[in-house]
Amino acid sequence: MSGRRMTGLPLVRLLGPTGLVAGAVLAVAIAAAVVPGAFGGAHPLAVHPAASLLPPSPAHPFGTDESGRDVLARVVAGTRPSLVVGAVATVIGGGIGCALGLAAGLASDRRAGRLLDAVIGRTMEVGFALPILLVALVVIAVTGPGAVPATIAVGLATTPGYARIVRGLVRRADRSQVVEAAVLQGRRRRTIVMRHVLPAALWPVVAVATLGVGQAVVWASALSYLGVGTPPPAPEWGAMLADGRTYLLTAPWMSTFPGCAIVVLAVAATVLGRALRRLGTPS
Repeated sequence: MSGRRMTGLPLVRLLGPTGLVAGAVLAVAIAAAVVPGAFGGAHPLAVHPAASLLPPSPAHPFGTDESGRDVLARVVAGTRPSLVVGAVATVIGGGIGCALGLAAGLASDRRAGRLLDAVIGRTMEVGFALPILLVALVVIAVTGPGAVPATIAVGLATTPGYARIVRGLVRRADRSQVVEAAVLQGRRRRTIVMRHVLPAALWPVVAVATLGVGQAVVWASALSYLGVGTPPPAPEWGAMLADGRTYLLTAPWMSTFPGCAIVVLAVAATVLGRALRRLGTPS
């Protein structure tokens, strides 16, 4: 569907019902991250030993953990670090990947730039050959554990995907009839890149970045689960999953609700990203 045909159409027709629901879920998650107190519940760090391991009830809808902390309050509070890590990691990976992909794509058809394209391409292929979690763990082994190193690690680990996508989009846009017409009209190379190549190459990346936020949340939660992400007792979904391992049989709600939060947020980001990508696909 082209940009002209999208103009004036209702949002539900543009995104579809599933995309609209996914957007609503992400909106609720953002609201929970910005104003966690609006969703009620106790303080996420308040300890009540006498109320430890209580099952879900009207007083504690998600139950309590081994320290008597309200699981609902911790899940809501954990939305902020999860979204921040996912968004910042996506910005890091997408920013570096777009820069590398743009450089490789614009240089691939130039004799002097083929070496640059080859170097970037081979480097990204090495990155693709390694699992994202392994790359992230290597980065953390160098920088040390923590929320910031985990964010940087996830961002760097996802860079090759963005670089390959942008390189392909740039090459396709650079060989389009619109660019050929602009060259025949005598327009400068810089003007052609800014007006025709970049818009055609970067809009699909917006959709891919939305997908990447959900994936980054999953990887960041995995690092916290392994104990190298956000340190305790800060509420973070992956760390909450790790805390609940010991109580899977006696208090399964400690792991169930944080796990559901990870799945719901990742699925919502994926569905919305695919809906956005359909908007940028010509019909």
